[in-house]
Amino acid sequence: MTIFGTETSRETVAPRAPWSRVLRKGEVLSIVDLDANQAVDFLAYAADDTSRAYSAQATLQAQESVYLTTGSVLRDNEYDPLLTVVADDVGRHDTLGGACSRESNTLRYGHHTYAQHACADNFLIELGRYGMGKRDQVSNVNWFMNVPVEQDGTLGIVDGISAPGLSASLRAEKDTLVIVSNCPQINNPCNGFEPSRAEMVVYSGV
Repeated sequence: MTIFGTETSRETVAPRAPWSRVLRKGEVLSIVDLDANQAVDFLAYAADDTSRAYSAQATLQAQESVYLTTGSVLRDNEYDPLLTVVADDVGRHDTLGGACSRESNTLRYGHHTYAQHACADNFLIELGRYGMGKRDQVSNVNWFMNVPVEQDGTLGIVDGISAPGLSASLRAEKDTLVIVSNCPQINNPCNGFEPSRAEMVVYSGV
């Protein structure tokens, strides 16, 4: 994993748990897939104006690709850069699969899954810490999640292509609130049916 200046913080996020932090302009966040095949759901907001949130539409239109990798710029709903992917060990990350919720679990996997904790629950926990709520939840990135687009346009959720210790690193282009759900999904292969740990390492930038 590339080092981007001085390490200022390192936190392990337990399986199924949330995490958040305000990254200052120039800081780099490395998201590490510690045990392999763990999806890490991710939201981003301009710290000084949270109405300026990550936009999948703006990001994908600007880069003309549905996947994120080194060089990808995560843009807000006004097309301004929030974060740039400055290093990536995996090669591609999902922008289309969305975040699991109790409602989507019920629809896809049956009513017996409704009680299961979901990414939407984690996002609401962390959004609440910053005075936000359900209406502020926007489209999300799924780091390490493997969602191929088939020739007929359908999406698959299949085994991941990551490995233990691989990472994706993001440089903040402005002060940016980042919110993570270390995905609790156990009904499809996005986590290998067994959620595992992720690590958040913050560097000062160079």
